[in-house]
Amino acid sequence: MKKILIIVPTLNESGNVTIIFNQIKKFQKKADILFIDDNSIDGTKKEILHLKKISKKVFYSFRKNKKGIGSAHKDGIIWAYKKKYRYICTMDCDGAHHPKDISKMLKKIKYCDVVSTNRFLKKNSLVNWSFSRIFVTKLRFFLVQFMLGTKLDSSGAFRLYDSKKINIKDILYAKDTHYNFFWESFFFLEKKYLIKEISVTLPVRSLGKSKMNFKDIIYGFFYLIKTHLKYFYKK
Repeated sequence: MKKILIIVPTLNESGNVTIIFNQIKKFQKKADILFIDDNSIDGTKKEILHLKKISKKVFYSFRKNKKGIGSAHKDGIIWAYKKKYRYICTMDCDGAHHPKDISKMLKKIKYCDVVSTNRFLKKNSLVNWSFSRIFVTKLRFFLVQFMLGTKLDSSGAFRLYDSKKINIKDILYAKDTHYNFFWESFFFLEKKYLIKEISVTLPVRSLGKSKMNFKDIIYGFFYLIKTHLKYFYKK
């Protein structure tokens, strides 16, 4: 069984791809990297192909359309299980998630099934974020906790799965293909598996633009309400 795969979804992340690749190779030299790109038009795919030429550790999946960040994670996880990786790490490409934290996650996962990162275990962890983004992130954090009865920071994408302990069907049980996949998957996983967290500091994106928009926020709010009503108000 191969040890670790790091899944990095991309959508117009030209400039960030090479940076995250270099960071991963610095802190996780033995890790393989799977880029999942949703039809970027800014040169991201060209960068990935270049990285593939210079490193046997790089793999990629170029999808024809924008199918959603949750869908990208699902596809990556399915690929990892098929290739028999023991540890599956998922992270963003925008620079907010730093590969140096993966070592701490690998140590932690010896005592649990999933390791997630928590942005709220220590103060001032959201470095240079705008007020509006901090407000939306914290509001979502408290709403998910309140409506789903969890203490986890479950909407983050930076996490580590132990495929030897987790049935892939339990991860894929989450139906959403967008940002809600993260908290929805943890809602189901938390019922059967032990999830532990590490604290992280997240700097604001320095290159490129955030893919989340107002429509995603509204959709996420109603999807959360729908999930709450479905599982907490059964007849």
